[in-house]
Amino acid sequence: MEKSKGMIDISGKDVTCRTAKARGVVVLGEQAFAVLKQGACKKGDVLATAKVAAMQAAKVTPAIVPMCHPVLIEAIGVDFELDEQGESVSVIVTVKSSGKTGVEMEALTAVSAACLSIYDMLKYLGKEMTISKIELLEKAGGKSGDYKRKN
Repeated sequence: MEKSKGMIDISGKDVTCRTAKARGVVVLGEQAFAVLKQGACKKGDVLATAKVAAMQAAKVTPAIVPMCHPVLIEAIGVDFELDEQGESVSVIVTVKSSGKTGVEMEALTAVSAACLSIYDMLKYLGKEMTISKIELLEKAGGKSGDYKRKN
């Protein structure tokens, strides 16, 4: 059995501006979607809470994902798109940093935490909600170059 390698050595990498954008979707159902849209959740402002959860999660990603390097996060953007037909909300998070390693994991972790917060705040309306499509949309910077999802 091969011995675990641990974290990747990034000491020889150049500092560059790095960004990553990720998305996730919470399919709410009719009642939860209506409550979210009306701002009538008995626990408070769902999207404001999810935004804070995303920011907190991005900052502590290395504490959650074992092989992640700590990075200095310089900006976090959190946006939401409501889809009436799909009775869902998309969470889009963009993370920016200048460093020796990318911020894809921070963006994905932030999206995950925001989706979980939305679920948590609305679960009193039913447990049928689904969290899905957590994906990296794009990244820029670093030796491996830029990436943009094709769909």
